[in-house]
Amino acid sequence: MTFTTPIPHSDIDLFSDEALRDPYPAYRALRDQGAAVRLDALEAWALPRYESARRALGDWETFSASGVVLNETVAEMVVGTVLTTDPPAHTVLRSVLSERLGPRSVRRLAKEISQRADHLVDEVIDKGGFDAVADLATVFPFSVVFDMIGLPDEARPNILRWADATFTVMGPMNARAAEGMGSIAEMFQWLATLGPTDLKDGSMGRAVFDAADEGRIRPESCVPLLAAYAAAGVDTTITAIANAVHLFATHPDEWDRVCSDPGLIPSALNEVLRYDAPVQVFGRRATRDVEIGDGVTIEEGAQVLVLYGSGNRDERHYPDPDRFDVGRNPADHLSFGYGTHACAGQALAKMEAQSIIGALAKRIHRFHIGTPTRHLNNTVRGLESLPVTAVDLHPGPPQL
Repeated sequence: MTFTTPIPHSDIDLFSDEALRDPYPAYRALRDQGAAVRLDALEAWALPRYESARRALGDWETFSASGVVLNETVAEMVVGTVLTTDPPAHTVLRSVLSERLGPRSVRRLAKEISQRADHLVDEVIDKGGFDAVADLATVFPFSVVFDMIGLPDEARPNILRWADATFTVMGPMNARAAEGMGSIAEMFQWLATLGPTDLKDGSMGRAVFDAADEGRIRPESCVPLLAAYAAAGVDTTITAIANAVHLFATHPDEWDRVCSDPGLIPSALNEVLRYDAPVQVFGRRATRDVEIGDGVTIEEGAQVLVLYGSGNRDERHYPDPDRFDVGRNPADHLSFGYGTHACAGQALAKMEAQSIIGALAKRIHRFHIGTPTRHLNNTVRGLESLPVTAVDLHPGPPQL
């Protein structure tokens, strides 16, 4: 007698307003059902557990990046981009990004970024009260990345809107994605008007055109690569910094640990990223029938959702995962992805966020916050605003 493993099904809509505001109860329910769960509303598979998510991210031959976008309209627009290609084409495109964003290249920026962080934190402290999203988390990575890309100043008022739209249109074609389509079209149309001389000498943007001139990439790859720089390099770092302030404000004992031991800052950032992943989900496409977990088979051609945010809270991998612990140091979190498509800009993002945390830890003993406002995006989980009503400063040196 042949026994067939029953397929776990769920009617959870991970992209509803309710789920986007607090996805973690839904994630737990999915993890309890299995390593792979069929989402009936999306006609797709979810991978909610750490091991199944990491396996998919590490196996591009079985789980293709061609399924990164969850709706056909946008999927057709981004064919051939660094996000949607697999090796060997992906390797070539990624090499252009990695030249400027790899750890060795970013390391030389450490002093400048640290100084910028100190200066910005001094400015917001002088205000007395400030918005941790608008005045801190947005200003810092925006100024760093915009200058590095070398875009013309006329783009500054639009970059944040374009970045937000880039991530939300990667979800299913719901109202949020439909609303973002106009911004995406606007971004690509504007980028298509740029030539090498429109970008600053020595910038990452100019390097993209140089790579095309050298024949390393096709000329039509320039605009998608510039879009990847402009969008991915800003929005997720903004979210990580804002989430850090929120978590440190609501977990003062953990903030005390960071302030008393700056050596904990890298671990603390890893815990921020694990606890509330900036990118919650990315899609993949199954290239063959593949068995996941306890005998459940995902069929060839199926849409797959890799749930970063759920894997990061998987109690099978992280003990007591709903506890925020800056000493945990979950360096293997999924928030930057894993494998071939791991975030190319993660070294810069870490440096920026760690610099801000370090600057705050040197000056601020306690954050007093108002009510945060959640920003709803199909892919990125972040805050619209986080009012910091006041801060208690560390006591300065004694006056002589």
